[in-house]
Amino acid sequence: MGKKLTVLGPGLLGASLGMSVLERGLFESVHVWSRRPETRDKCRTLPWCTAVHDSPEKAIADAELVVICTPVKIIPNLLEKLSKDFAEGSVVTDVGSTKGSICKAAQKNLSDKVNFVGSHPMAGSEKTGLEYARADLFEGQACILTPTDETDPTATAKLEDFWSQLGMKVGKSSPAEHDRIVAAISHLPHILASILCEQLTKSNPEWKSFAGKGLRDTTRVAAGDPNLWRQILEENSTAICEALKNFRGTLESFSNALEQSDFEKIEDSLAKGKTFRDSLG
Repeated sequence: MGKKLTVLGPGLLGASLGMSVLERGLFESVHVWSRRPETRDKCRTLPWCTAVHDSPEKAIADAELVVICTPVKIIPNLLEKLSKDFAEGSVVTDVGSTKGSICKAAQKNLSDKVNFVGSHPMAGSEKTGLEYARADLFEGQACILTPTDETDPTATAKLEDFWSQLGMKVGKSSPAEHDRIVAAISHLPHILASILCEQLTKSNPEWKSFAGKGLRDTTRVAAGDPNLWRQILEENSTAICEALKNFRGTLESFSNALEQSDFEKIEDSLAKGKTFRDSLG
C-alpha cells in the first residue's frame, strides 16, 4: 500500500499494528516514535521496527500513512503540534476509542492537503503495553471509521482497504454516532465490570476464594488501566451518562420484578439476554 507507515505510540495497538503490517507486507517500512525513551530503546531491538525516531516530527516525515496510537487525551494535541509536518497528500488516522474531540481537532488544525479519517479498531485488551502486542490482534475484529462531510472519500477508501487487509470487518459512522455506539457496547460494560468489582471489595475478602470462571469472565475488562479509562470516560461522558440512564431503568425494572416475584418477567429478561449473547458468536 506504500513505502512508509508511521506509528506514533507503540503500545499494545501500535506495536501490534507494526507487526501485522510488516508480516503482511502492506508497507515497505514501519517507523515509530514513543513519548518514553525506554520504549524507544525497546523498539530498536524489535524486528518489526524499521526505524525509531526521537521526535514525532522526524517520524512522520514523508510517511504516506500515519497512525496515532497514543492515549486519547494526547491525540488532539499531537494533531495540533504536527499539523505543519505531515506530508502533503498523506493519510492520518488514530485508534482512539472516542472520536468527537479528536475529529474536531483534526478539522481545526490540519490543512486540506492532509487527509484525516478517524479509526477505532475494536481490538484492545485489558492488557496494555508493548510486551503484549501480537500480529493477529486485529484478525476478525471490527473497526469503525468516522469520516465527516469534509473527508476525502479516497482517503476513507484507502483506510477501509488498510484495515480490511489486517483482517478486520470495517464499518463507518459519524464521530458523534460512533461515540454513542461505543458508550453502549464498550464503555458501559467496562463501567459495570469495574463497579461490580468495587462492590465486591465491600464483601468478606474470603468470598473471592470461591469465585468461579463466571466472575472472572464477567469482570475481565475491569483489569484495564484506570488512568487510560478515566481519559476515555472524560472524553465521552455525555454519551456514557445516557447509556447509564438507560441501564438504570432496565436494572430497576428487573429489581422490581424480583421483589414482586414476577418470575415470568425475570425469565423473559434472562431469555432476551441469552439471545443477545448468543448472537455475538
